[in-house]
Amino acid sequence: MLGPESDGRRPTQGERGPGYPGEPMDKYQVLYQLNPGALGVNLVVEEMETKVKRVIKQVECMDDHQASQALEELMPLLKLRHAHISVYRELFITWNGEISSLYLCLVMEFNKLSFQEVIEDKRKAKEIIDSKWMQNVLGQVLDALEYLHHLDIIHRNLKPSNIILVSSDHCKLQDLSSNVLMTNKAKWNIRAEEDPFHKSWMAPEALNFSFSQKSDIWSLGCIILDMTSCSFMDSTEAMYLRKSLRQSPGSLETVLKTMEEKQIPDAETFGNLLPGMLQIDPSDRITIKDVVHITFLSGSFKSSCISLTLYRETVPASITDMLLEGNVASILDPRRGCTHSSQASVVPRDRALRPWSSERSLPCLPVPAEVMQNFSGWPEVQFRAMKRLLKMPADQLGLPWRPELVEVVVTTMQLHDRVLDIQLCACSLLLHLLGQAMVHHPEAKALCNQAITSAVLSALWSYPEEESLLVLVYSLLAITTTQESQSESESVSEELQNAGLLEHILEHLNSSLESRDVCVSGLGLLWALLLDGIIVNKAPLEKVPDLISQVLATYPADGEMAEASCGVFWLLSLLGCIKEQQFEQVVALLLQSIRLCQNRVLLVNNAYRGLASLVEVSELAAFKVVVQEEGGSGLSLIKETYQLHKDDPEVVENVGMLLVHLASYEEILPELVSSSMKALVQEIKERFTSSLELVSYAEKVLLRLEAATSPSPPGREAAQP
Repeated sequence: MLGPESDGRRPTQGERGPGYPGEPMDKYQVLYQLNPGALGVNLVVEEMETKVKRVIKQVECMDDHQASQALEELMPLLKLRHAHISVYRELFITWNGEISSLYLCLVMEFNKLSFQEVIEDKRKAKEIIDSKWMQNVLGQVLDALEYLHHLDIIHRNLKPSNIILVSSDHCKLQDLSSNVLMTNKAKWNIRAEEDPFHKSWMAPEALNFSFSQKSDIWSLGCIILDMTSCSFMDSTEAMYLRKSLRQSPGSLETVLKTMEEKQIPDAETFGNLLPGMLQIDPSDRITIKDVVHITFLSGSFKSSCISLTLYRETVPASITDMLLEGNVASILDPRRGCTHSSQASVVPRDRALRPWSSERSLPCLPVPAEVMQNFSGWPEVQFRAMKRLLKMPADQLGLPWRPELVEVVVTTMQLHDRVLDIQLCACSLLLHLLGQAMVHHPEAKALCNQAITSAVLSALWSYPEEESLLVLVYSLLAITTTQESQSESESVSEELQNAGLLEHILEHLNSSLESRDVCVSGLGLLWALLLDGIIVNKAPLEKVPDLISQVLATYPADGEMAEASCGVFWLLSLLGCIKEQQFEQVVALLLQSIRLCQNRVLLVNNAYRGLASLVEVSELAAFKVVVQEEGGSGLSLIKETYQLHKDDPEVVENVGMLLVHLASYEEILPELVSSSMKALVQEIKERFTSSLELVSYAEKVLLRLEAATSPSPPGREAAQP
């Protein structure tokens, strides 16, 4: 194991063995080693290039299979996006030749403080943890854990040392583990003997390698118990208490009684909470939502974590309808509407009147949008308001130019990022608003800003497998990416690629072939990401030609699908992302698409651009264009395209560019001559005299054709033009 005590020697290429061509550890300098964790050794390192400190957990694996399994389980965690979750920075497998061992390395954020240090400091001083601070950070932990459980992700290794403090009042969960690592019985037994503290946070069933969301609830209960009792229990007593609860839950009652006697803040709330979290049978244990209800709703807890507002008591539908109709007076005056004070009380009097005040300086928004602004904490109000907006005619919405309305919708998405209905409705509304703006105001780029991109991307990561949302997000991101200025577009595209969007699209093109909408929107977004030519990592793009082949085979008569595919093929050819062995396949698909939809101008243009790009670099691709097949040769197709679009200079220019590249190959010239291409090219030259580009293309092709048909004088070679 490489650590501070080693001689610093790195494994050689031969020691790493096949499959490990590089050593990712070489870009890190090991500073020192932390106390061993439950699964392996933790090293504090510094990135050579940036000088940023990280923690690398090195987990020894039994064999390559186990390492690969764990890596496959952990890779999706790289896509997590949450303010209170520290995502792995990097994952890789490395080989230590000195001891002939394989290691899975997990690169994490480095922070000096965690809940463990806070608890120990207070324990030494026999002080109570500040109530307001604890409520705030506990809200953050609950928010993060609920996000994980919402995605069916189990932390599996929750304990105080894995809740880091990035600032005095901002914490993050870290060190999420995988099932294959946590069920390594031999490793767990070794760690338990080395330090019994490690397993004391684990639920009873987890000791038998059975993990669930309820296992996380037990661990969180132990953490809360430790934080609330640190002023009167030392670390050893606390450890034995945690272990005893697995067999004797009655021991918790004694501690809870002591908390009341010592007047620990919020002792009553914890007395209601902890017994439900620390039930021996997982089926008897409460859920994360129950924890939120007990602490932040039934109890008096407060937190800066805004997503907890989704658990509030709902606003009655009748009141929401009155609000959306603008009947505020009916709500505030029982004689004119609602006579139940319990219902009327949900309307904040001081805020309800302001949207309709003549003193407002902001542009007047539609009533539903005003309601959204003033009842931002109630998700059911937001949802019904957006549904109302979707049904409103364009003139009432103030379309096509309404940036302040877009801002309201984006804010709602951010406030209620874990309410799927709101995300779906908001994305539908944004698509409607931006679509109108782009049609009627092509210059309306101000709408396509970073806030929209961030909000819809966050929605995607919260619901990565929700197809209906995925289609909307793909479509929105395609709009925002293509409508930015050149420099901004490159920046947005690079950001989206770094976030793993390319891989996400390709994964769903492969797994969602049966969903036409996913395929069309995915190809549209892929085209938008490739358009600026800034590609962070070209490796994933090697799979695209084969994926598109599968898509087109699944939807052989779908013009929209073919159009999107041709655009992607063209950009891939420009980027050099189509392999030589794929040329024939791609040329065949482009020709097939043109035959299918010659009336779609965008498809025709992109297909001919793609063909020209491939023919320019490959004679094999050129032969594929001219060879006679069942559907006819590409040369006959070129003639058809010209006759259909001969009044469109752009189409003719792309056809001319393809002919230039075809004519550059000696072996192709006879095919061009026999297909009577000279007459077509001559017509292009005569019809488009004002286009220097087209005239140049035509002259180049004509020169090559004339040279190919000119007889050579006897006994000597023909003069070169």
